[in-house]
Amino acid sequence: MNSIYLLPLSGVEKELTEALVRPLQKAFHAEIAGMNAAVDMQSFYDEQRHQYNSTEILRYMREHFSNNHLRSPTLSHSKAYLAIAAQDLFIPILTYVFGEAELDGDIAVVSYYRLQNERYGLPPDRTLLVERLQKEAIHELGHAFGLVHCQTQACVMHTSTYVEDIDLKGIPFCDVCLKILQRSKGRT
Repeated sequence: MNSIYLLPLSGVEKELTEALVRPLQKAFHAEIAGMNAAVDMQSFYDEQRHQYNSTEILRYMREHFSNNHLRSPTLSHSKAYLAIAAQDLFIPILTYVFGEAELDGDIAVVSYYRLQNERYGLPPDRTLLVERLQKEAIHELGHAFGLVHCQTQACVMHTSTYVEDIDLKGIPFCDVCLKILQRSKGRT
């Protein structure tokens, strides 16, 4: 069975991490395990941008958590690691990102900072926040499992530049992406 390890970074609400378990199990036919690690987020902070560098988070994950780390005889087959952040993320060429993944690798990070209605002057909506986070977590792990952006608007792998784009797409993979995922390294 495939395994996905969830790594909540500092400040992440436990309920939001828990809300990812069932959708990830369903999307990837995977066993989900939580990880506890004291990750110093300050080392990823960019003073000029007042944001956190998601590429540096992935580099840290690659060095500390993926591949040979945390091998378990009960968790075999493909493994992936998803860091969940409460902080605002960026990559140097973009103003912000909802997440980032190592394409066809085993690591990804997602942030719910810009998924919150409050960031756009709207009233809080917990249900919408959870739905957005689930879509983005599946999307980023889809990249880690080898999927690229999809042209199908309803597919979870459709690109999302703005939060409204996330709201327009669905949570499942389209038939084409699902077939690619099923062929990809026997991961589903």
